Amino acid sequence: MMNGTTTRTVPVVLAGAYGHGWWHLENLRRLTDGGLVRLAGVCDVREIEPGLLRGLGSPEQSTDLGRLIERTGAEVTILVTPIQTHRDLAIRALEAGSHLLLEKPPASTLAGFHEIEAAVQRTGLACQVGFQSLGSAAIPAIRRLVAEGVIGRVRGIGVAGAWERPSAYFTRSAWAGRRRAGRVDVMDGALTNPFAHAVATALAVAGKGAADDVADIDAELFHANPIEADDTSCLRIRLSDGPPITIAVTLTADRRHEPYVTVHGTEGRITLTYTLDRVRVESRARGVSTTTYARADLLENLVSHVRDGGPLLVPLHRTGAFMRVLEEIRLAPDPLPIPDAHQEIEHENGVVVRRTIPGVANLTARSAEHLALFSELDVPWAAPRAVLKVAGQAVAEYNWRPELATTLSPRPYLHPVRTLRGVPVTEVNPADHVHHLGASIAVADVSGRNFWGGRTYVRGRGPTWLNNHGVQNHVAFTRRDEHAFTETLRWTGVDGLDLIEENRRVTARPLSRGWALDVEFTLTNLTREPLTIESSATKGRAGAGYGGFFWRAPGASADRAAFTAWGDEPHGSRAPWLAMSADDWTLVFVQDADPWFVRIDEYPGAGPALAWETPLVVERGLTRRIVTIIADGRLTPAEAAALVTDIGDIQRER
Repeated sequence: MMNGTTTRTVPVVLAGAYGHGWWHLENLRRLTDGGLVRLAGVCDVREIEPGLLRGLGSPEQSTDLGRLIERTGAEVTILVTPIQTHRDLAIRALEAGSHLLLEKPPASTLAGFHEIEAAVQRTGLACQVGFQSLGSAAIPAIRRLVAEGVIGRVRGIGVAGAWERPSAYFTRSAWAGRRRAGRVDVMDGALTNPFAHAVATALAVAGKGAADDVADIDAELFHANPIEADDTSCLRIRLSDGPPITIAVTLTADRRHEPYVTVHGTEGRITLTYTLDRVRVESRARGVSTTTYARADLLENLVSHVRDGGPLLVPLHRTGAFMRVLEEIRLAPDPLPIPDAHQEIEHENGVVVRRTIPGVANLTARSAEHLALFSELDVPWAAPRAVLKVAGQAVAEYNWRPELATTLSPRPYLHPVRTLRGVPVTEVNPADHVHHLGASIAVADVSGRNFWGGRTYVRGRGPTWLNNHGVQNHVAFTRRDEHAFTETLRWTGVDGLDLIEENRRVTARPLSRGWALDVEFTLTNLTREPLTIESSATKGRAGAGYGGFFWRAPGASADRAAFTAWGDEPHGSRAPWLAMSADDWTLVFVQDADPWFVRIDEYPGAGPALAWETPLVVERGLTRRIVTIIADGRLTPAEAAALVTDIGDIQRER
């Protein structure tokens, strides 16, 4: 009896009797014995084994879900089919007149999720999502404790999950471990399937359920097993209003470790072991306590809603934030492989039966403790690099969180950048100027802060070592694939003041001869006062107007040459393009906003100069764009001009 009112039995159809369906069958037996439900039908593409339906009567069996619902009059459908089938079958069940218990994740794409949402609104029926952990009374209890200030101000939420899975787990079905099957998105990765509860629980603890609650996401996806999807991954979720959330999970631990969510506060912490509904509170004011909470069954809750109108615990619309996370993972570059050298590989009869990453459970715990990504925890296989490709060929690596000395003004940079024949055309930390970092965006002076590295030119004193080096911090990739990325960065001074928020867009584009690197950046002033961009030239060092996009190239001085579209002196020219070449490569830089800074004899370096002779005052912000053509061999001026003509369409894009 539920809510002490109605006792009628609700007819149910189960779609998907195998895999996780066995758990639902056991739950149906319990609720059938209690007189709450009756299994009216089972839908599966396979014949149901005798005994699988033990204690559940003789439900009708069919491979057609819609017709089965209509014939049996099922009021509730439990959908436990492969992820990529959720959208179509959920809509079919709703349109056939059945309420829905939809296994997580709700869909394999955000678009599919919205289509199910539309069907729910159109039919007026209920859809409960099978995030069982969200039925725990522990979650509202934690939110009350936070609201009462038991742990002070919340600094962030960290999640750790470490399970072990044999190799057979990733071959359990045709879709196991897949990101997609042909053109169909599957999304059977660690973050989106086995540890989907970890993501959903963290969002629920933060009180966030709508897609708009998520501002941006930074994901680091890896796999130790030879699969498409991730088995070892982490991400950082930034909310539109709320604390940051980091989640680190793996399926390559040496044993099962119970996953947990930790809410870090200024006066303590709260840890929820969500598989056990156990909450540990560590508070300076209240000491240490542990409480285990009750958990409501989601099917039972849905039946209560159908019979008596009670509220749903996990309605579809409250899982939009989770789906936003899934969508970002879907659009992210394919997970990177973890080299065998960092694994322990177990064989039986010459066949790999298990892969384990030593210490990985501790790594996920460190992530939850420090609210850090793998790349921020000195993990050798999680080096923070993004690879850009042209026609499937890697042409550039982007180091977005380099470990650099403060005096180098740490910043992301591109290196190595290569021609299509594999010739490197960038150099990092050369002996003559160790603060030159491949292709990067560097400014000598932003209102007294050095974002170039090395010494600062002081009028009347010359180059001088000052404690004024800033850092460009990677915040998040807002879009990233093998051809391009869009990144948000913060420029922070040595005094800890955030001066600039930068939006950086980098794209690798194929050309008829070579390829093009398209870089656009927007600098937004975060201070209340105008920012002043200066170069050494603006302080009295003639010709030293460097600052902005800067490319440090390799090669001996005898091999190097530079020329412009106008055939004039390259250094200081305002020609629409500048070429730098050596015997086996040519770079053609194209932009029309600033004069060119060029060095050939002393070292090979070039780029547009933001502050050539006079300081540049930035009230609100500025945007610059430069397209660099990377070609094999030494081009003539005519050949360079022809390539510039080829990128006309690229230049017109925005």
